[in-house]
Amino acid sequence: MAPSTYSTDVARPKRRLDFQRMNEIGLLVVIALLYLAFTLYANNFLTFRNQVSILRDAATFGIAAWGATLIIISGEIDISVGPMVAFLSVCFAFLLKSEELPIVLAFLMTALIGCALGAVPGILRAFFDVPSFIGTLGLWSALGGLALYLTDSVPVTIPPSDFLDWLGGELLGIPVSAIIMFVLFGLFAFISRKTAFGRSIFAIGGNASAAHLAGIKVRNIRVMLFVIAGFLAAITAILLTARNGVGDASVSRSGLEFSVISAVVVGGTALTGGRGSILGTLLGIFVISLIGNGLVLMGINSYLQPVVSGIIIVAAVLLNILASRYGARRNLKGA
Repeated sequence: MAPSTYSTDVARPKRRLDFQRMNEIGLLVVIALLYLAFTLYANNFLTFRNQVSILRDAATFGIAAWGATLIIISGEIDISVGPMVAFLSVCFAFLLKSEELPIVLAFLMTALIGCALGAVPGILRAFFDVPSFIGTLGLWSALGGLALYLTDSVPVTIPPSDFLDWLGGELLGIPVSAIIMFVLFGLFAFISRKTAFGRSIFAIGGNASAAHLAGIKVRNIRVMLFVIAGFLAAITAILLTARNGVGDASVSRSGLEFSVISAVVVGGTALTGGRGSILGTLLGIFVISLIGNGLVLMGINSYLQPVVSGIIIVAAVLLNILASRYGARRNLKGA
């Protein structure tokens, strides 16, 4: 019995790696097809400035997507990203307007507020067994309304700052926000694949009860995941505020959370938990960004853009599922 159990446990990671590889190959095919289609039918799509615009749009929701990926892998969900970013953007703008507060302290306080807000649904889930969907839905409603109430739905202007101008601008032609997104991508890819914390997230998503019996501190990790998501929302809010020059509560109505979740799901992360990759999410981010950018350049009616985007996203997910099944069949044949 022991040798049989051992061989099964060894084979599972190999199948998971093959699944991820096939999923990522499928996404690369989708990206190539989108580039081909938009190059042919969308004016100025391949220009350098437009590619910079795609990177900037990707960073708008890409940074938050790293935290969302880990949360969904653990079998949870976070739909509070949009209103949280809006609220933190407003908080950051108000902090900057305080003449007695150094800009560094404004950064730190915004990050701490983000971590504290993120901890709320994490604590509700870990210690009171409140489903993460309900916890983050409550946060979504409360923060969205609070951001609009504090500002009367009017953008909050921020004082001039060379550093904020640089943060919202470009470095060697590449948006600083995109550079930060890629740096965080490398960090979270390492965490998810090479650390005990990352392996614990997959274990919890696969079977939380078994993970607990194996000695994994499930409650602590669940809280930490939502704290990380709040911290990344704070970074996103700071970058958006620096880019736009205002703290904008209307971000709560932009559907940022749906872009984040779409990128994670398109990237191949299973909503049931236990499977996913940061690299897949990165490719999903570019699929979503390319679709949005290309449809605008093609002059598609604004009311039809969500329809076309939805069809393309479903097609991308379907292609990934078919590629993954093909990879699984190959594994079974080779076993």
